[in-house]
Formats: sequence, structure tokens, C-alpha cells
Amino acid sequence: MHIAVDAMGGDHGPEPMVHGALESLRESGVRLFLVGDESAIRREIAVHGEVPERVEIVHSDQVVGMEEAAIAPVRRKRRSSIRICAELVRDGRAQALVSAGNTGATMIAAKMVIGTIAGVDRPALAAVFPNRSGGRTVVLDVGANVGARISHLRQFAVMGHFYAQEILSAPAPRVGLMSVGEEQAKGNEMTRRVFSVLERTGLNFIGNVEGRAVFDGSVDVIVCDGFVGNAILKASEAAVEMMSAMLEEELRRSVVTRAGFVLARDAFRNLRRRTHYEETGGAPLLGVEGGCFVAHGRSGPTAIKNSILRATEFCEARLHVRIRDKVAELHSQEERLLGEERPREVGAT
Repeated sequence: MHIAVDAMGGDHGPEPMVHGALESLRESGVRLFLVGDESAIRREIAVHGEVPERVEIVHSDQVVGMEEAAIAPVRRKRRSSIRICAELVRDGRAQALVSAGNTGATMIAAKMVIGTIAGVDRPALAAVFPNRSGGRTVVLDVGANVGARISHLRQFAVMGHFYAQEILSAPAPRVGLMSVGEEQAKGNEMTRRVFSVLERTGLNFIGNVEGRAVFDGSVDVIVCDGFVGNAILKASEAAVEMMSAMLEEELRRSVVTRAGFVLARDAFRNLRRRTHYEETGGAPLLGVEGGCFVAHGRSGPTAIKNSILRATEFCEARLHVRIRDKVAELHSQEERLLGEERPREVGAT
């Protein structure tokens, strides 16, 4: 298995990308393409030793900056590191890509270069949140599609179902629709129409859920458009950072609280592993013909390592193939139902 890593992406350049990539080799048998400026990549690797046998450096002349338009890898920077990563996946040399660079450019490169699964109009970013029951909740979309249609949300539900089933080991994932109330009549016209559509998918759809469901463990998959999902994601990240800072401040107030912190250090480390983006890794872009993981721009080596490990899990489960098969199955069911309904409609007239 090969993962293509955009070594030039992220806020901090190649250092955390290369360091995290090398760490991932120690925890898996994955092989890596490190894509970017070859001399810069070699300098970072030299800090840790020789180029490992399972690493191949692929030179790229261009980088898509964080402030550049998302369409850059398709129009102006066709030799950018993220574009070459996508080409490696498209050509079958790599099974997935990982980038902490320009999120929009990563998604455009994945969609336009790798291509989408047949029947999927819009790929979706899926974020995984820890919940109170000790499990995890998948929320999608968290930023790829600000204006989603009914058919897109149905596709998000199918893709989230298989991600939760294969990666999070939920045998019959409970799928909920984000709304302002649990009753079917709550929400706007869009959510009410989506509710009716999701009831007919054959998934374990439990109905509308409210914001607290992200963390209370009552649901495994939450479907929403990218505007709502991104607000949930960014607010959650900020809340975790604020609570961590406030807790540390309180623990340093006295000798007693500092002693308590020392005794509870392992508990705090475990809490960080469950909540911080460095530990959870990047978000998968579901719906493309291969794996694509988008990491936080501020990612350090640990986040990149975990993103590569998540991409490896995704590929081992052949998740994009399972999503492709399920979407095709749903389309077949819909066509069959339409075919059964048409004669009755004609007879009735």
C-alpha cells in the first residue's frame, strides 16, 4: 500500500509533514510518496537519518498557498505538490493522499483529478468526534459543500454509514439528520424533505437530531450541509482548546492543585488523545475514487502520522469501493420503484 503525502502543505512547511510521515513508518507497513521540493524534503529527512527504503521522493516545482484560489491546481499550478499527489492516486500508484495544505485546493484536486464515485455528485468531508458513551460520532459534511441539495445529503448518509461501519466498527450505524428539533416537522423546508428521503434509504435512520447529539452518543452518523458542519467543527475545536487552557490555568493556581495534576497526568493525556485534532488525524473526503485525507493546517508531526494511519485503515477496508457499490445499489432500487409506480399512474388516468 502506498500513501502520497503533500510534503509542502500546511502552515509550517515540510518539517512536520516529513517528521510525521517517518513516524507513521514505525507503526505500519505502509509505503510513502513524499511529494514536494526534493531538496527541502531531503534536508528534513537528513535530520532523522537516511531516506527509508519505504519512502520515494517525488519532486514538485510548485506549491498551492493557503491564500490561493481552490481552482489553482487545476488551472494555474498543474505541477503543484497536491496536484501530483492526486495524479499518483488516479494512476493507481498510490491508494490515498494526505495533505494539510489548502483545503479547497485539495478537494478540487481530488474531485477533478482522481474523480468521484459513480452516483456521487459531491464528495463530503467527514469529521469524527468523541462522544460521552466512549464511542465516536461521524459528522458530514464539515466544509466541502456549503450549499448541498437533497440528493447530496442522501449520498452523505450512505457514505457516513459505511465509514462508521467499517472504520468505527458500528455494525448498524444510527444515522441522524441535524435539525433544530427532533420532531419530523421541525427545521426548514430542506430538512423536512431530506427527512422523507432518508426514511427510504434502507439505512438505520433514527430521524432528526439536535446539536447535543454530536457528543452524547445517541447517534453514530450525523448528516448536514457543509455550512452547518463546518460551524460545528470549528466551534468544537475552539471549545476543546479553551477548556484545555482554562483547566491548565486552574491546575496551576496552588500547590495542592499542581500536585493533583501530577497524580492525574495519565487521565489528562488520555483525554487529549480522544479530543485533540493532533490525535484524531485528518478528515476523509468521502466519495472520490480513492482515499483523500485533509489534515488541519496547523498540524504537527503527530497529526500527520495519525492522518497517514487513518488513510491506511481506509484503504485496507476498501471503503471507497463499498461506498461505490452501495450508491449503485440505491440507484437501482430507485429505478425499480419508479418502474413499478409508472404503470399504476398511467392506469389511474
